[in-house]
Amino acid sequence: MNEKLPITEADLQAYVDGRLAEGRRAEIEAYLAARPQDAERISAYRRQNEELHKLFDPVMDEALPQRIAAAGQSKAAAWSRLPLLRIAASAAWIGLGTLLGWNLREAPATQSPAALEQMAARSSALRPVAFAHRAALAHATFVPEKRHPVEVAADQEAHLVQWLSNRLGKEVHPPSLTEQGYSLVGGRLLPGETGPAAQFMYEDPRGGRLTLYLKTEPKASDTAFRFVEENGISVFYWVDRDFGYALSGTIDKPRLLEIATAVYGQVKH
Repeated sequence: MNEKLPITEADLQAYVDGRLAEGRRAEIEAYLAARPQDAERISAYRRQNEELHKLFDPVMDEALPQRIAAAGQSKAAAWSRLPLLRIAASAAWIGLGTLLGWNLREAPATQSPAALEQMAARSSALRPVAFAHRAALAHATFVPEKRHPVEVAADQEAHLVQWLSNRLGKEVHPPSLTEQGYSLVGGRLLPGETGPAAQFMYEDPRGGRLTLYLKTEPKASDTAFRFVEENGISVFYWVDRDFGYALSGTIDKPRLLEIATAVYGQVKH
């Protein structure tokens, strides 16, 4: 007797990403056909993936920027020993980092407190440019929204916390930034590089907004507290055991660092 396996959230995410065998895909489609609400949610994820592909895919065919190509010449001997497939994969990774002209420039957080200085001494286990870029792109995408800046508003915070915790597989809570002059607007679920990610949005009385992007990093240890900036969007990001965090905003670096420090103090494990 062949018993059907239960449909899990991982199955649904694999369905969105097109990673299921034909038989299992048919089971998921039957499951969704009987659940219109889930079907609409999954359709929204697929549309979001399609939009991301429209943005990412053209970059893969672009020539490398001259400054990157020039920098690579100094390491030509080492690269010549790599298999062709690894060279192609590395070039694609560099191309991904150039998406939409985002030239993220890393710099150490020179004004971080003692706890963050200790973190900076540890090696990074997170892919920093990709993580910070996704956070900045999500910030630029949703902050301008007037009617739909978030999927779940702050007045449903309990539901928001439960929903995102279930989706990320670990308990998450939006830190309070009231003392820093920001109130929670709400949050949303986003596709991450290797799984779901979450975004919390905050707003000050003048309408200025910040976003906190986070995703699980089950194999990561504590990493450096880092800063990137491009086109007026600043991002402080770090990893603390099970999660990667990125705080984005259009305020000056010292002010964003102050708020990032407050976030770190609340979410550290």
